[in-house]
Amino acid sequence: MPLTLLLAAALAVPAPAPMPSGDALTHQIADEDAQLFWAVFEGCQPQLLGDLLLPDYRMVHDKDGLAIPDRATFIAGLEKQCAARQPGGANAGYKNRRLLVPGSRTVRPMGDWGAIEEASHIFFEWNAGAARWDMVGGARYMHVWQWMPAEGRFRLSESLSYDHSAAAPYPPLAVSTPTGTD
Repeated sequence: MPLTLLLAAALAVPAPAPMPSGDALTHQIADEDAQLFWAVFEGCQPQLLGDLLLPDYRMVHDKDGLAIPDRATFIAGLEKQCAARQPGGANAGYKNRRLLVPGSRTVRPMGDWGAIEEASHIFFEWNAGAARWDMVGGARYMHVWQWMPAEGRFRLSESLSYDHSAAAPYPPLAVSTPTGTD
């Protein structure tokens, strides 16, 4: 093979990956979503966020307004929270988790730029005294994912978190029943 062809092959830039579609799009977004929430909740691994979020990522929250103005702020805040969970920390032993409500996820492509994901999730906290997970609330969210063709993956651009509410009482409140008298 001539040297020029060998050099050209070595310097060739790989073609950008096309954005997935259909089920492949939904599966890839679901995988990215799972990594995000693992890093923030159960895994408490803020270092994983740097690869998932765009630098100008932001989160708007129905209770807090602009809760997270950028990736650096998000990571720094999560680092503090995770450090507080360690032995000797202000919240030593604290554990929480997030579960996606099955069947609630919808993913819509936005041209070849990215996708919007919308879903519901519920939140739990570990109750060490009772040795169980207690449901503490739920919410809906919408994520705007930007396709990164050179990386062949999505990065999170923006999150909207809304409809937060407390967990419903359990067992449910008693419902009055007819007594059978007229």
